[in-house]
Amino acid sequence: MLTALSIANIVLIERLDLDFEAGLGVLTGETGAGKSILLDALGLVLGARADTGLVRQGADRAQVVASFAPPAADTPLAALLADNDIAMEAGEPLLIRRTVKADGGSRAFLNDQPCSAALLREIGPHLVEIHGQHDDRGLLAPAGHRALLDAYARADTRAVAEAHAAWRAAEEQLAAARAALDAAERDREWLEHCVAELQALNPQPDEEAELAEARAAMQKGERIAGDLAAIMTAFEGSDSGPALLRGAARRLDRLAGDHPLLAEALASLDRAIIDADDAETKLVEAARAMEYDPERLEATEARLFELRALARKHGCQPDELPALADNLAQRLDSIMGGGAGIARLESAVRDTAAAYTHAAIALSDQRKKAAARLDAAVAGELAPLKLDAARFQTLVEPLPAERWGAEGMDRVEFLIATNPGAPFAPLAKIASGGELSRFILALKVALAEEGGADTIIFDEIDRGVGGAVASAIGERLARLASAGKQLLAVTHSPQVAAKGGAHFLIAKSSEGVVTRTSVRALDAAARREEIARMLSGAEVTAEARAQADRLMEAV
Repeated sequence: MLTALSIANIVLIERLDLDFEAGLGVLTGETGAGKSILLDALGLVLGARADTGLVRQGADRAQVVASFAPPAADTPLAALLADNDIAMEAGEPLLIRRTVKADGGSRAFLNDQPCSAALLREIGPHLVEIHGQHDDRGLLAPAGHRALLDAYARADTRAVAEAHAAWRAAEEQLAAARAALDAAERDREWLEHCVAELQALNPQPDEEAELAEARAAMQKGERIAGDLAAIMTAFEGSDSGPALLRGAARRLDRLAGDHPLLAEALASLDRAIIDADDAETKLVEAARAMEYDPERLEATEARLFELRALARKHGCQPDELPALADNLAQRLDSIMGGGAGIARLESAVRDTAAAYTHAAIALSDQRKKAAARLDAAVAGELAPLKLDAARFQTLVEPLPAERWGAEGMDRVEFLIATNPGAPFAPLAKIASGGELSRFILALKVALAEEGGADTIIFDEIDRGVGGAVASAIGERLARLASAGKQLLAVTHSPQVAAKGGAHFLIAKSSEGVVTRTSVRALDAAARREEIARMLSGAEVTAEARAQADRLMEAV
């Protein structure tokens, strides 16, 4: 809801500060007083084009500041502000400020945070609806008719949206599975060859390292086998080194008692024999450890070559071959069993499509019943608004299957026929300016609290009508305002003005070559005088004042 509007240096307005409340507020004044300037100023904070022609002559810039009641936390407007990082303090108003420089350029702010005019245009419809003689927004936009009808029907569209999401997800899974199966089928022959080749080789984890280590040991044994054989001859036979040492030790043993040095020599010889025996033992063990079989070495090298060759073929390391074999085998298995998986996914698509269709048909039935109620409600509003020859129809027609969506399977549009026998057509194409505003009012009254912004502005909705019709317009504006909306009506009709809870007088004055537009809120006495002026014209008569009293008392 609009709570305050501050305007500085906009066309004829030098400075203006207005406060607004809920309910019906009317703006009156003589023709040319500048009522459109107020709407132009409000349009700026709602994202309208920043025309430098709006800057008051002699001023370097113009500024408009609008204050709105804070949006409820669970509204689309609150979500939109949050998505754009616009901070809202609890209980604080939403402030929009727009400045326009005389030499070009403009700036916009939301709660003192810089923003784009595009963002203002995006949030504008959530704040204010403006219906004028040439309005092409709001209720005239067919894109919003379905949501309005759903709100009027109290329809919960979540079930349809959830069913549609599940259906689309199932279709995506099926499409992905089919694509994967098609790709796998193209590779089937290659997979069969690779799996057979890997299964025949049967690579084992860490096998390459084990084979390489065994091959290296056997290759070393092959290189030193001759040297070991030659060395071992020194330890074999009766004339070997150890045999000669033992013979010498036996003889020396008989002589050792004859001299201390001989005893020491015998001790040294005994140690040499022990070391020679130890050396022989280690040589035998080393020869046994490094023993190799040429056929085994050849087989080990062949296996290692096959592992490495297959790894190069598949662009991986030899140790990765076991995992590759499992993966390719699984892919081949998926081809073999892919038909069953596709069948399950196809069944899921059928089930989710049926669930969506069921929910969408139920929503469609709800819409058609609500459409009939809405048509009757609007029809009841047309005759008092001097539109008794007109007919209103809420069209609910099925969409082609390819256009079914989260909102259901219906196209919804509000249509009118202004003359008997004339075909129904969209509102904007058939109704004249005055008729259009009255149709919108009838729709708004019928829809009551359903959808739309909290602030609605009707610009000269009473143009071309008077008497009972104007009174009916005023009654319906007041009724719509009592349904929780804030209405501002620019009017030339005293019958409409008398219905207002607040009354603003727009006036133009001149001092020399300087012309100014002013707006002031009227008290009861001033309201009486203004309504009397609207009734009588230039000269306010006692009869006009009495008639004004009667109009105001009838509220």
